[in-house]
Amino acid sequence: MAEQVVPWWKRLYFRVAARKPLDQILREGNKTQMKRALGRIDLIAIGIGAIVGTGIFVLTGIAAAENAGPAVIVSFLIAGVVSGLSAFSYSEMASMVPISGSAYTYTYATMGELLGWIIGWDLIL
Repeated sequence: MAEQVVPWWKRLYFRVAARKPLDQILREGNKTQMKRALGRIDLIAIGIGAIVGTGIFVLTGIAAAENAGPAVIVSFLIAGVVSGLSAFSYSEMASMVPISGSAYTYTYATMGELLGWIIGWDLIL
């Protein structure tokens, strides 16, 4: 019987879209030798500071100065609500895979190796 030849593009797709099972990722994450140093309050404060600092004061300040005019307060309120919703969606995603690496690990487990790699580099940039 002749072997069936798999096209090159299909082999490439299966290699790039390879995913690890979530159980394996969680097992590998539990093998760490590092001790947790930050508590819940510390992490919450860092998260709120990053969201408020980036989402409201940096980005919307420029947009409000150029586009909002007299509705700067409304612009800041909308930006605050959107930043809060972004924080909720990110925390929901991060809690699905409760090991370090959050966005990269979640993307790698659900969408494959290539998209996980892209997200990992986006986080670095």
